[in-house]
Amino acid sequence: MGNKQTKKWYAYIAVFEHAEDGINITFPDLPECFTCADTDQEGIRMARSVLGLHLSYLEDHGKPIPEPSKIEDIETEVNQIPCLIDVFMPEARADIREVFVKKTLTLPSGLAARAEKVCVNFSKVLREALEDYLGEDES
Repeated sequence: MGNKQTKKWYAYIAVFEHAEDGINITFPDLPECFTCADTDQEGIRMARSVLGLHLSYLEDHGKPIPEPSKIEDIETEVNQIPCLIDVFMPEARADIREVFVKKTLTLPSGLAARAEKVCVNFSKVLREALEDYLGEDES
């Protein structure tokens, strides 16, 4: 495996669909690529992150990367807003290549249910909390 593409930037249209329980984010050109968020700002961060992950996966597995549509060609409904999302691939690839270890944890069921309801990325939240708790890396 390994289509070693070296493209530095990609940009695709994401569709932000605002609902009562948050924002669903999809990429019409990349149907397997989607995420969710509570706010538009969080949505842009999450969209950029998932876009980088998805494109890196396609590159690594030698899968075709479709040409992005033009924003004027994207059809939306009343509660949907198209948004151009770009991703700097050298940074996205570096984040993905970091070695991760699995840790099992226990949470109160009510807390876990609330977090799942709003699409919390548990790994990301734990990682950010540990980085904040531990401070700067001294290695």
